[in-house]
Amino acid sequence: MNKNKVGNMKIVILGAPGAGKGTQAELIAKKYDIAHLSTGEILRKNIITRTKLGKKAQTYVNKGKLVPDDIIINLMKEKMRSKECKKAFILDGFPRTIAQATVLNEIADIDIVLNIDVNPSILIKRLSGRRSCANCGAIYHLLSNPPKKQGICDKCKGKLYQRDDDKIETVKERLITYNEQTKPLIDFYSSKKKLITINGNRAIEANFKEIVEKIDSHIKSQ
Repeated sequence: MNKNKVGNMKIVILGAPGAGKGTQAELIAKKYDIAHLSTGEILRKNIITRTKLGKKAQTYVNKGKLVPDDIIINLMKEKMRSKECKKAFILDGFPRTIAQATVLNEIADIDIVLNIDVNPSILIKRLSGRRSCANCGAIYHLLSNPPKKQGICDKCKGKLYQRDDDKIETVKERLITYNEQTKPLIDFYSSKKKLITINGNRAIEANFKEIVEKIDSHIKSQ
């Protein structure tokens, strides 16, 4: 495999809330040694530290709404200009709207777009059972990935909590928002022949295996 081509890849990962974008993006970044830019993680850090951006974003996040395009676009432009992202990266949580995708198209030449497709009923179960560490941001699930000690983070011993945007009422609102604003991206990237759809109803390992096969196949075809 041509390592240089791997190192220059620019990837977008799509999927509804709870589809496992973050987990798969981390695995991809580690395997191919590329930068992982998580919009959600960047926003959460700003919310936790109570920055001006964080306070503004929190009002939207708590309601299950998307943070306005202008905030996200400016944030991601800055991150993509960083040294670690000059050659390769995977975008997790960006773009989320056609407007964002249009701007991204002007900034970077995206190689492939991975779309993790998951049944809505499975998404609701995944999200409502999710718990996050208030200290380090690690994510657990009460059924599929529980902490060793209830309510305590394995990594830093911080307290686990359920984010407002993971409560059932908000989860349903998030899925409505996704279908209205983010799902059109599937057609957008499909028309550009860059979309690769992954069956996300399976276990993490099975999803990752298929993703690697698809990425390696794309690399070999170049």
